Amino acid sequence: MEFKYDVVVVGAGHAGCEAATAAAKLGAKTCLITMDMNKIAQMSCNPAIGGIAKGQIVREIDALGGHTGEVTDATAIQFRMLNRSKGPAMWSPRAQCDRAKFIWTWREILENTPNLSIWQDQVVELLTEENKMPYRGVDNALQGNGKRSVVGLRTLQGVTFHAPCVIITAGTFLNGLMHIGRTKIPGGRCAELPSLHLSESIAACGITVGRMKTGTPVRIDGRSVDFSQMQRQDGETDFHKFSYMGEPRQLPQLPCWITYTNEAVHERLRAALPDSPLYNGQIQSIGPRYCPSIETKLVTFSERTEHQLFLEPEGSSTRELYLNGFSSSLPIEAQIEALKLIPAFRNLQIYRPGYAIEYDYFDPTQLRHSLESKIVDGLFMAGQVNGTTGYEEAAGQGLVAGVNAARKIAGLEPFVMRRDESYIGVLIDDLVTKGVDEPYRMFTSRAEYRILLRQDDADARLTERSYEMGLASRERYDHWLRKKQTISEIEDLCSNFSVKAALINQGLKALGSEQLQRGCKLIDLVMRPQLNLTNLATLIPTLSDKLNSIKDRREEIIEAAEVRIKYSGYIRREKEIAEKIQRLENIRIKGRFHYEDIKSLSTEARQKLTKIDPETMAQASRIPGVSPSDINVLLVMMNR
Repeated sequence: MEFKYDVVVVGAGHAGCEAATAAAKLGAKTCLITMDMNKIAQMSCNPAIGGIAKGQIVREIDALGGHTGEVTDATAIQFRMLNRSKGPAMWSPRAQCDRAKFIWTWREILENTPNLSIWQDQVVELLTEENKMPYRGVDNALQGNGKRSVVGLRTLQGVTFHAPCVIITAGTFLNGLMHIGRTKIPGGRCAELPSLHLSESIAACGITVGRMKTGTPVRIDGRSVDFSQMQRQDGETDFHKFSYMGEPRQLPQLPCWITYTNEAVHERLRAALPDSPLYNGQIQSIGPRYCPSIETKLVTFSERTEHQLFLEPEGSSTRELYLNGFSSSLPIEAQIEALKLIPAFRNLQIYRPGYAIEYDYFDPTQLRHSLESKIVDGLFMAGQVNGTTGYEEAAGQGLVAGVNAARKIAGLEPFVMRRDESYIGVLIDDLVTKGVDEPYRMFTSRAEYRILLRQDDADARLTERSYEMGLASRERYDHWLRKKQTISEIEDLCSNFSVKAALINQGLKALGSEQLQRGCKLIDLVMRPQLNLTNLATLIPTLSDKLNSIKDRREEIIEAAEVRIKYSGYIRREKEIAEKIQRLENIRIKGRFHYEDIKSLSTEARQKLTKIDPETMAQASRIPGVSPSDINVLLVMMNR
């Protein structure tokens, strides 16, 4: 066995799994190194995939040829489409998964991916050497360019891996430290050792390291819960799922449950705040704003008399339940005593308490949009090591890093997605342009083109591009082409078919829609809020025949066509805005300016532009502290 690879991926979480499979499928000889092969793609917190904006990311991963969507569908035990009361730009799929089945489904994919090996070990050192790429120095002699390049890794077992590209996807394991009250336990996850030394090895290359924090709630024994005291929340059983490929969800669907804290719970928790690592100075790093601990909720929302909690299943064959909304690092006795004051938990038994965890991350502004380091050639980073949180954000970054590592080996240009092309593009641009001061998570509000980035059209945005670079399979590409053709046929029918008032007015009245004064095109009726393709098909035989002729993915295609028709004006306007902004994206400025010498720029702009070294004028415009007047200065200088 030779330990020589094109790409080595460190860490087999959600980022690592997508990175390794993407690199291998693009032809790179790849090795995935994990500390525990039985914890591959472990869901460290809630065993759920998707949610607001996160669901869109998973659909994008799937459209590109990644695997998170299909693994989610195969292991889903509850599915819901969130934000249905809002427009389709806000619809977001979410699934509760069987944690154990999720791991083994991913492992089966990894073990059957050509060009991909797995090694169980801990990486302790990044090996680099001075870059051999030559340039001519002042004495006209060829010299190294001063940068360092990856040449491999060394592990705890004493194995040296040789590889020109390394992807770090170590999650919360880099110098991980868990907190339960005043108790501190080294670890990357509960009952799992931390990864030591690797972080220091990377920092020695000149890469900035920081500390962040996240947390997880108590895990409850379902046999001790009085479900009669809770509100049942069932999932949905319609056609929606995550992957554009594959079969509908197969596992039995399970309910979630809703309950609330109360004043007695809050009083017990407040009494324990002096022992909270967040408030006694034990933890210095910043936690995620969007998912605060229960103690943070008490302090921030002191006027609230109750907080909603969701009790969610961990699997189809386990009694273990996850208490969403009760993340905590308070002492064990405080967590248990407070929860027992909720009627449903009077006889509470738990498997383990909630805890907080601190870990190392690396400043993402030191990365390019390809997720390759600006400082160390061949070093890529993805997931929580970039200051993000969430399985979906990690998986999206992992896929991009894996693709770009393989493309680097092949001597190809990096694969970069625009902000108007994907939520993954928004995520990566935010990271490398703005950096992070707290764990980053994706929201629909972060995407200025969210009407273009809907969950229903990820395949339309990304599959053809992925197929062209060799990641999406021919089967997936043909799958999309058939869907694209059918949607186009429905749109053409609606645009060209004339509806006569006398033949449809009674039906319109029955559907609660205003009757016609004269004939119109079918598309004008589809645009009405009370009407849709399905109920209009009951009135128009030609439309009914067309919809009934769709044999494969009928509901999915009808929904996609309907969204495109109903929101065509908004979609068209947003595309026009994106095209205008794209002009700035096409102005490449990397290496064109010495920003410190441009005195007409503000001091802050000179500092930020020098640090980020943006690729394009549009990226420069998104850097905090760079004003429109600073951009105008650069545009004038470009014209000169």
